[in-house]
Amino acid sequence: MCSSDLLYVSLGRVVRSLRQEAPRSDIGPGGLSVLVTLDAHGPQRVGTLAEKIAVTAPSMTRIVNGLEAEGLVEREPDPEDGRAQVVVPTKAGRALIRSGQEAKLAALRRRLDDLAPADRDRLEAALPALELLGGAHLASS
Repeated sequence: MCSSDLLYVSLGRVVRSLRQEAPRSDIGPGGLSVLVTLDAHGPQRVGTLAEKIAVTAPSMTRIVNGLEAEGLVEREPDPEDGRAQVVVPTKAGRALIRSGQEAKLAALRRRLDDLAPADRDRLEAALPALELLGGAHLASS
């Protein structure tokens, strides 16, 4: 297996195993994607959410309607155009995201603590490259 394949498989395993540590939710991956996107980027129109998550507008409408029915998001007038609406997470929606993130971080910390110091050092040294790989733009030191 070439290094790019191995990296892909390894990262996938890490993400899947950490995802299993998060509290269970009945909203599904589409709903979680919406909540994470709203948490990261603030209120969004349904069409913008659909573009960011790469689903059709009707699919996004169904996802948002489901989240709204669960009390995890609400719609508010768009401050830039009062005729339009934006979707915003509710306190319960933000709490759901936070509880999942905290559980995943705690699991990651436990796994890092179990590694040998040399392995932790190698992972720390790789962080700048992983950040760039993930699309981050690091300031030069």
